[in-house]
Amino acid sequence: MADLERSAAKEKFLNFLEQKNLRITNQRRAIVETVFSTDQHFTAEQLLEWSRKRDSSVSRATVYRTLPLLTESGLVHEMDFGKDYKIYDPNYADHPNHNHIICDDCDKIVEFESERLETLENEISQNLGFTVKSQQLRINASCEDMKKLGACNKKGH
Repeated sequence: MADLERSAAKEKFLNFLEQKNLRITNQRRAIVETVFSTDQHFTAEQLLEWSRKRDSSVSRATVYRTLPLLTESGLVHEMDFGKDYKIYDPNYADHPNHNHIICDDCDKIVEFESERLETLENEISQNLGFTVKSQQLRINASCEDMKKLGACNKKGH
């Protein structure tokens, strides 16, 4: 995400909070700064850790109260990949129709877009009498390390 896009997304979210008459505390500001300064997918615990680097007073409760607001605003997307935690995608607002490959060994997530997939999904939907509003494809796979070495060096990182 480019700096201009980050700044615009941050402003949209702050306006969203104001419209809901929610306070913009220093903790919440640190969380927002953190979310809109990364292109990486993250968990709530990662967001807490990263946000505390900006402001050590950021609480777990504030992170967990802010995440639903971020998703409600449409600027961040919550994803369930069948783990015991949710993954958050900060690139959702700019690229709502992108896909993910998830490594089952090290949990690495790689985003990709494909015009061919989008065309095929639209064609299938139209043939079945539907209009696509959004699409997401998730591919679970093993990373190259697993294939080459028989083990993934990144597992647990």
